[in-house]
Amino acid sequence: MIQRGLAAGITIYAPSIILSTIMGWDLKMLNIIIGLLVILYTVSGGSKAVSVTQKQQMFVMIGGLFVVFFFTLSLLPENTGFTEIMNIAGKTGKLNILDFSINPESRYTVWSGLTGGLFLALSYFGTDQSQVQRYIAAKSVRESQLGLIWNGLLKIPMQFFILLCGVMVFVFFQFNRAPLFFNSSLLEKAKHTEYAADLKQHESAYEFIHQERQALLTDPVIVNSTDRLHDLNERENKLRAEVKATISKAVPNSETNDKDYVFIHFVLKYLPNGLVGILLAIIFCAAMSSSSSEISSLGSTSAIDLYKRKIRPDQTDGHYIKATKWLTFLWGLIAIGFACYGTLFENLIQLVNIVGSIFYGVILGIFLTGFYLKFIGANAIFYSAIVMEAIVIYVFKNFEIGYLWLNAVGCLGVIVIASVYTMSARLVAGRE
Repeated sequence: MIQRGLAAGITIYAPSIILSTIMGWDLKMLNIIIGLLVILYTVSGGSKAVSVTQKQQMFVMIGGLFVVFFFTLSLLPENTGFTEIMNIAGKTGKLNILDFSINPESRYTVWSGLTGGLFLALSYFGTDQSQVQRYIAAKSVRESQLGLIWNGLLKIPMQFFILLCGVMVFVFFQFNRAPLFFNSSLLEKAKHTEYAADLKQHESAYEFIHQERQALLTDPVIVNSTDRLHDLNERENKLRAEVKATISKAVPNSETNDKDYVFIHFVLKYLPNGLVGILLAIIFCAAMSSSSSEISSLGSTSAIDLYKRKIRPDQTDGHYIKATKWLTFLWGLIAIGFACYGTLFENLIQLVNIVGSIFYGVILGIFLTGFYLKFIGANAIFYSAIVMEAIVIYVFKNFEIGYLWLNAVGCLGVIVIASVYTMSARLVAGRE
């Protein structure tokens, strides 16, 4: 429940970032406003409101992504087709999809994806209440099965297409001058401090890199220019890091991670107004869809598994419905709190998966042990989960290991510790 509350807080970030960019408003204030909007329709409409809105939001998201893809393609130079786009992206390291190395420190390898990703997906689709509530709310078992199957079949191509749109935007900014820092409102604040001269100097250096890259991209022998293109991007990344350090000095305690502002800048500056509205709606839909399902599942789980079972076991259905609404409201406030006191980390998609990987493996281990290893008792599973969760958090904080591996480590660790605990207890009891 803590993990889901964290995830709900993270997903409130996305629309807040958009409005903070457009309006120049405070990010924490927007977290509160948008969080309250999600709470309002989730509490008033319940799981039916979540289901109906998610269905509509899905169509808006898929349609908008196709619009972005083809419109971005049309904005590129006339002689730049899809093949040339992939060629440029490949030469700048954006298409390194398959990594067969066995280095555990590497976050994204084939082995961490197949192993850690398997355990992550099993836990998310099999044990997470935000997903399970969709299956149990279906009209029939058949509808529930179809929902699960289609969820699995569509998830990979949809995420691949989202990342492909990101690659398209990256290539677009190879031909067009991107800002040195994408959070324009924060950059403007920094420019009105004593560090304005430093920022201007960085801008001049960046202009030189951009012009050099333009000359390179118009070179017909770009196929042989891989090293030069890669070197230019490395120099640009180093310069961006220096700008972030300067902005941190100019505006203390500011959030200098601007990766999640890249797509928003592209949308606001280069797309027609009508399309801007559609694309902003996509991001709002995606964020509010995730947040609403999460706080709805947290409210219902708290009401049934905790309140009904432990506090007020003999009340009417109407009483528990009211309790569920109040608990949903409470979890919404907790999610807003997480959103206000969190950070953008590296980027939102990655942060959601990291938070999930810290908890999901242990949760899956609890379920698998309880369902399939009947000789292990509840106390053994409980204590094993506590110990293993502490180990996972320790490993994550102190070792350079790809976070996807934490799913497998957490799950298998719970099973092993619970088994050893049970067998040891039986041996001790037998000797006595």
